[in-house]
Amino acid sequence: MPRYAAVLPLLFLAACRPDAPPPPEPAPRVAAAADEDGFVPLFNGTDLTGWTGDTDGYAVEDGQLICLKDGGGNLYVDRDFSDFVLRFAFKLEPGGNNGVGIRAERGKDAAYHGMEIQILDDSAPEYADLKPWQYHGSIYGVAAAERGHQKPVGAWNEQEIRAEGTRITVILNGHVIVDVDLTEVAPDGRTVDGRAHPGLFNERGAIGFLGHGHRIAFRDIRIKEL
Repeated sequence: MPRYAAVLPLLFLAACRPDAPPPPEPAPRVAAAADEDGFVPLFNGTDLTGWTGDTDGYAVEDGQLICLKDGGGNLYVDRDFSDFVLRFAFKLEPGGNNGVGIRAERGKDAAYHGMEIQILDDSAPEYADLKPWQYHGSIYGVAAAERGHQKPVGAWNEQEIRAEGTRITVILNGHVIVDVDLTEVAPDGRTVDGRAHPGLFNERGAIGFLGHGHRIAFRDIRIKEL
């Protein structure tokens, strides 16, 4: 009998052992191809070229953009956008909290001078009593996201944010969790949180990550302008 034939059963038994370690997670993809349905990468996987703001609060590790624990702040793409589809992957640690600013005014609070799409570990006990519009994927203070579509903490999630006129859509792991017209959820500028949002109807502004002192990993950050 050839020697390799004797080895095959041993390999099969090793693969079926109940205590065998899980297969390794695929290596991170540092950037999306520029010709992916018109999408272009915003992050080169090497450094923060093309990004401005609180660059000291972020780092690049293994091709991933990392919001540092006890760091963070607002990290923006170095140009503004109007209508677009933004896609990215993110990975949370327990209690992770961040946000995506869109059509934001630089140097101001993006949640009110623009929009903040919340990034949050919805499963964390410390967030059990939040308002519905504070959970992951929500337009902060404006529209609550449908919950229950996050992957477990430590796994990669895929997210899409589409802004076309006053229509804002958020898709998490293939599930539409927000799909609203701003004129309907905030008639005459009145929002569910009862606060003023002077930048809610901005037609153009910055896109970036809004770190709140928690370690969050991002990759595959790409955009298509509409």
